[in-house]
Amino acid sequence: MEQNEKAYEEVKQSPCIRELAMQNGLSFPSDRELLMLILGSGTREVPVESLARRSLEVIRESPPGDLVARLGCITGMGRSKALAVAAALELGRRMSGCLRAVVNRPSEIIPYVKHYAMECREHFVCVSLNGAHEIMAIRVVSIGSTSRALIHPREVLADPVAEHASALICCHNHPFGSCQPSISDSETTRVLKESSELLGISFLDHIIISRDDYFSCMEHGMLV
Repeated sequence: MEQNEKAYEEVKQSPCIRELAMQNGLSFPSDRELLMLILGSGTREVPVESLARRSLEVIRESPPGDLVARLGCITGMGRSKALAVAAALELGRRMSGCLRAVVNRPSEIIPYVKHYAMECREHFVCVSLNGAHEIMAIRVVSIGSTSRALIHPREVLADPVAEHASALICCHNHPFGSCQPSISDSETTRVLKESSELLGISFLDHIIISRDDYFSCMEHGMLV
């Protein structure tokens, strides 16, 4: 109770949201204040506090597909700020929306990793799952060239072991061309499957994604 009262007094005494967020963490600011941090500044006619308040109203009222356009119509916003706000919301959705989602088949993981298909370099991604096949974390293990991401089993498995994952799914993108696995992809799949199972972690799949399709090693019988 005393800590809450102290924090409240700090808010009244200091208008600097940046300092308060640094001192108390990002869970401390209100939704409006978080938007103030994203926006950074307002205009001479529209202070950042008013811009954040109006932006919050639009966010709560708008369907996702219309958000950027509606934010851009706010006086003092501009296209760059509208895109920054929408991008922050999309990043938050991607990072938190997957947690505890249950994955029963390869196609169910695709919505959470498909944005990597748009990358111009190869990204190797590891998805950690608990015993109920709920997503615990999705992380990029390695970023390679336009045609290859160099990985080692210890880089893939270190975090799943530390978080006591029961299973994992690996995924990487082919920036150009087909999502069919290369000889190197097949060898990587074999090594990761053997290494993970030695550590008591089930290796459920290695999925390759392109902009238009995906290839599941499990669906094609490569994990037998």
